[in-house]
Amino acid sequence: MNKDTEIDMKEVELNVLDPEKEPMTGDGQTAGGEKNGSVKLKVPEDEVTFTGLSKEELMKVAGTPGWVRTRWVLLVLFWLGWVGMLAGAIVIIVQAPRCKPIPEMNWWNEGSLYQISDLDAYSGGLEGVEAKLDEINKLKVKGLVLGPLHSVQADHPSTLNLKEINPTQGNEKALVAVIEKAHKKGISVVLDLTPNYLGAAPWFSSGDVGDVFEKVKVAAEYWLNLDVDGIKLSGLTAVTNSDWSMLQAAVRGNHTDKKLLMGVVEGISAPEVSQLINTTGVDLVLSDLLSSSSGGGERIKAMDTLHSQQRNVAWGLGAAQKGQLATLATTPGLIRLSQLLLFTMPGTPVFTYGDEIGLQAQGSESPKMVWDIEKEPAEGAGINETAEAERKEHVAVRKWFKSLSDLRVKERSLLHGDYYPLFSSASSLSFLRLWDQSDRYITAVNWGAAAETLSLNLAPTEGVKLPEKATVRLSTDTELLEVDSTVSLDKITLGPGQAVLLQFPYTG
Repeated sequence: MNKDTEIDMKEVELNVLDPEKEPMTGDGQTAGGEKNGSVKLKVPEDEVTFTGLSKEELMKVAGTPGWVRTRWVLLVLFWLGWVGMLAGAIVIIVQAPRCKPIPEMNWWNEGSLYQISDLDAYSGGLEGVEAKLDEINKLKVKGLVLGPLHSVQADHPSTLNLKEINPTQGNEKALVAVIEKAHKKGISVVLDLTPNYLGAAPWFSSGDVGDVFEKVKVAAEYWLNLDVDGIKLSGLTAVTNSDWSMLQAAVRGNHTDKKLLMGVVEGISAPEVSQLINTTGVDLVLSDLLSSSSGGGERIKAMDTLHSQQRNVAWGLGAAQKGQLATLATTPGLIRLSQLLLFTMPGTPVFTYGDEIGLQAQGSESPKMVWDIEKEPAEGAGINETAEAERKEHVAVRKWFKSLSDLRVKERSLLHGDYYPLFSSASSLSFLRLWDQSDRYITAVNWGAAAETLSLNLAPTEGVKLPEKATVRLSTDTELLEVDSTVSLDKITLGPGQAVLLQFPYTG
């Protein structure tokens, strides 16, 4: 059969197998009577499949001059890019401003101290303190100062037993339970061992100091071995410098963690406090400088004198006397103002229990701590409007306290930053806190009497550049100085008993 005949036969075969070209009947059959079905196609037996180049073929192609040049170009570009990125990183590192090294910090420099001088008034003894540690932890305090708790009769040194806890306060087992639970929450525990805490003089008479001091030294070693984190003593000036140095050596001992020796002084000047820090070896000195002076000029001078020793200085309002802050700051505005001042000053803030809610003492007795302030009166029950207003104020003051405490532990400028005075008058003061490349903070307070509205012009101080404007971070008067608003530093108005914390960023 020739080729022409084969072609004709294929055409005839295709025509027969192509039913789609024939008309359909109503029952789905073609006109030829066949059912409509699929078309049969003949697939070529020798289908071509691409398998790529063999190794030999690839090597042959790779060795051609064009591919060799291409590879060299890509290799050179890669190394040039890598060297360029390395050079750029070096330039950035060299030109970037150096970070200032963090100063040596002890745990008592990292937040506030919270002292409970009367455990019975606070929570009914040591077991009550343990039950309230969750509430204390919410305040973001770093240390808990307990007591004094030891047994002694007022002004009778022969009855002094510094290693025995007064049964009305609890027992050694309860104290150890408080320490263990506090440590789990990151809170250190300091024990007040002031010998004659019930009497007229903290160390009895001047003739008793030597013998009593030896008892304090022995008791300090005893309690520190039970994992107490520090010892507090009042009457720092009654003991010689050499005795304090010996006690400091005993406190340090062979402990792996840092132990605190804390002293309290009253009625001395800022330069005298500075001298005690330098000569006694005491780690932290709490004075009554803020309580004993009322003028802004005096308080700013005290800060000017002691700010360079901020890691050894503690500040309080009423804390040196184990009293409440609200005893001196008698209005809600002044309570908030005092809290703002203490949390932003250079040094460790010390509060007495109840300061976080503005608790006020009634008479000479220690005030009973107020709990469950978040609990609102039941509907339908008779509401004492005065008591309800007081409860709401407690809630608001505690919220303010917690905001400040949280800032203190987070912001480097407030935690260990440099200090610069800006402005002070008889009833006001303001200062700047800054650290390296962190946000800067300005504190301004006016504790003047009614109608003493103050206009502040916070001009740049020597060696410090201030911006024209700053942001209100916290304010006791949100109508005049709204939080997150921007204010000009050359015209800040503070009403009587008002305070503001301003913030501005580091700009190089």
